[in-house]
Amino acid sequence: MTAPALGRHYRLLWSAAVSSRFGDALRTPALALLAATLTRDPRAIAAVTVAGQLPPLLFGLLGGAYADRWDRRRTMAGVDAARAVVVAGLAVLVATGRAGVAALVAVAFLLAALGTLFDAASFALLPSLVSPAALPAANGRLQAGTAVAGGFLGAPLAGVLFALAAALPFTVDALTFALAALLVLALPAAPTQPAPTARGSVWAEAWEGVRWLRRDRVLWGVTVATAGSNLAISGLMAVLVLYALEVLRVPPAAYGLFAAGAVIGGLVGALAAGRVAARFGTVPALRAVLFWQTLALTGFAVARHPLAGGVALACFAAGTTVWNSLWASYGQRNVPPELLGRVGAAQRVVGLASAPVGAALAGFAGQAYGVAPVGWAAAGIFALVTFAAWRVLRPATSASTGTDAEPAAAVTGGLGRTAARPAGGGTPEQ
Repeated sequence: MTAPALGRHYRLLWSAAVSSRFGDALRTPALALLAATLTRDPRAIAAVTVAGQLPPLLFGLLGGAYADRWDRRRTMAGVDAARAVVVAGLAVLVATGRAGVAALVAVAFLLAALGTLFDAASFALLPSLVSPAALPAANGRLQAGTAVAGGFLGAPLAGVLFALAAALPFTVDALTFALAALLVLALPAAPTQPAPTARGSVWAEAWEGVRWLRRDRVLWGVTVATAGSNLAISGLMAVLVLYALEVLRVPPAAYGLFAAGAVIGGLVGALAAGRVAARFGTVPALRAVLFWQTLALTGFAVARHPLAGGVALACFAAGTTVWNSLWASYGQRNVPPELLGRVGAAQRVVGLASAPVGAALAGFAGQAYGVAPVGWAAAGIFALVTFAAWRVLRPATSASTGTDAEPAAAVTGGLGRTAARPAGGGTPEQ
């Protein structure tokens, strides 16, 4: 089927997202490398990673509330400008030899905290730039662009730039944030962004998004399914390198190629999301993707060869990006515009809350029983989630609106899991 035209304004947002993601892919491994040059204490190095993971859970709901209060275009531009200043400051500290572990922790935490506001605003802004029918394709192409910028370009380049000069990856990251801010400012002002009807405390407004999400049967079912699947995904990702080396017998020199297969699978899924939506419909596709991923994870657990395991992982990653794209699209079509930031933030917080638990459980299980059972546990969790989702996720009327859960033009399309960039993302978020 012919993909809907997305237009110039979408291309500006896409370019901003890809530019920012490229910088992220440079900064994240560079932070780890820099931390390793400053200390060999695993606790200190882990603290940098944890500092970047906590803010979405701590401040995600607040970010959604402010995204609904403020002009979303200006909010996104302001956040990226602030992040450019923060990363530029870090680059100066690194260049002058004054960066310490405490500074790295502070920067990682601050950038992630600002990111919660950016993510909520970008999720809510996209529906004003493209038609409802084009949302699955728009979200899919965002994921595809950010996957290429991060997985194929930024991540491999990070080590090279760090070897040339430790401050270089952070300098380039600051420039990408500044470019993204300029691209977002080039977008037209939003024609309408209804303000909250009765503005009270920001926390009261944030919980209004949670309550709306809880009342919508389909969105709540998808969110709970996401939380369940993220329990499995984060656990598997936490031990993936050991699983690949010990269970699949991937040669250490070939691990990068093995991991690249998942990136390629995710890219294929992202590009196919719009066509899947147009062919099958959102709710049927949501159910089908869970079934597909259960089969892929079962194949991964059975595999004992690098090629078989790599193919299974790529198939699973393809399902993840389809899920992410179409879950986002479903919410963007059906949530009231004045609640988009808050409901999208609530989806992310609930969906991601299980990720740290899954990673911790996988670590303990791997230590006690070896990493092979982790693959079977992930497949088992997905099977349970799929069984529950097939009972709950059925085309019906939305409990919150009493109307069709999708507009007529969209009843033939969609499915997804949430994301951490403008409606685009990646692992582990389903």
